[in-house]
Amino acid sequence: MHCLDRNRNHPAEWGRTAAGPRRDGDRNDRTRTSRRTDHGPSGPRILPGPPRARRRGARRFSGTTVNYYSGQIGVGSELDNLLMARFTEETGIHVNFVPKSDDTTEDYAVYDVLFAAKSPDIDVLALDIIWPASFADHLVNLRPALDAEAAQHFPGIIENNTIAGSLVAMPQFGDFGMLYYRTDLLAAYGFGGPPATWDELELMARTIQEGERAAGNANFVGLVFQGAAYEGGTCNALEWIASHGGSIIEEGVVTLNNEATLRAMERARGWVGTIAPETVVSFREEDARELFQRGDAAFMRNWPYAYAMGNAANSPIRERFDVAPLPHDGSHPGVGTVGGWQLAVSAYSPNPEAAIAFVRYLTSAEVQKWRAIEGGYVPTIRSVSEDPQVIAALPFLERLQGVVRIARPSRETGTQYNEASAVIFQGTNSILRGAEPSQTLATMSADLEALVQRGTTAP
Repeated sequence: MHCLDRNRNHPAEWGRTAAGPRRDGDRNDRTRTSRRTDHGPSGPRILPGPPRARRRGARRFSGTTVNYYSGQIGVGSELDNLLMARFTEETGIHVNFVPKSDDTTEDYAVYDVLFAAKSPDIDVLALDIIWPASFADHLVNLRPALDAEAAQHFPGIIENNTIAGSLVAMPQFGDFGMLYYRTDLLAAYGFGGPPATWDELELMARTIQEGERAAGNANFVGLVFQGAAYEGGTCNALEWIASHGGSIIEEGVVTLNNEATLRAMERARGWVGTIAPETVVSFREEDARELFQRGDAAFMRNWPYAYAMGNAANSPIRERFDVAPLPHDGSHPGVGTVGGWQLAVSAYSPNPEAAIAFVRYLTSAEVQKWRAIEGGYVPTIRSVSEDPQVIAALPFLERLQGVVRIARPSRETGTQYNEASAVIFQGTNSILRGAEPSQTLATMSADLEALVQRGTTAP
């Protein structure tokens, strides 16, 4: 993913519209509601349109416009377009889509500015799972309106989104880091299954890369991941560190500068230019996915959304890949950084009731099931995750239930999280680019200690 022009997300560029979900200049047609056709293993299948919205109660806000600040990688934007059009059709509430950037650090800063100004220009906004505590004072308590709906979601996520007794966001979908691998290539080179350890991954990646390049694919690489200096870099670094037995912050104490972390960083730096391309230091999710889905990589670290895209009808690797837990060092478990997005309503929205109706629709069981099947998005509602159709679409959910999920240190750093994450991903990126690991970790540790001292622990 590449950062979008900051001006696209400036409030002055938004503009309200009562004409419906499509705006001049939008890249996607937000009025598509017809059924679309895909080709599954047994031939064409008709994909139904998005679920219907509940008209009861919402129709009284017909004619209202809701500004929706969001944006998703992969097929997510297409699904959102269809959902917005269906919601407007059913309720009469228009949705004005405001595309956020692909850089969560930038989005955090935009929210800071909007909330400081108590801007009425945003109604519904997408939040990274680590942000509810940071912005709680500026968000509507959804508990009175959505308490029954919240009870359907996994309790841990609802607890994450509940700050000082107020439910400030509803879960839209979950996420965790995992390893994608080419099943056909592993078999062709004599490997019986995916790697359990980083040593095994390095051996497999090197063997397959050498073989594919010798066979004529000079661009083939063994591994791709998210190495750019952005939030995804923090997620990758956490996985490397934890899978080597290290940590970043524990019980308010910065623990980053340790031997385990040093081993993890030295290992990752060794991938660049050997089994991973030199350009991986600027890779985000879509950069990695596009290369892997093109058939030019043996392994990829990414989020679940890439699973459905890899199995799309026009994908060169359709039914030629699978997913597994991320590797470990041989002595500690493999882990996956927890991700996922929530939807919230701004306390400064002029249309909070219509905004809540939209959030109720987008986070409903019906929509979560549809998004899971059509887009590969991990549901946060237990009944949806156990639905046979969802399990068939996302078979890896059952296999990866035991993966250890690790959280980013947002509660330990409180309102300083954005700055703390920047320390982590900038330092990690510097190491990947050749900086001396031990010295860089010492600097990162000192910077984090200063931020932890200034930060406020979330309730």
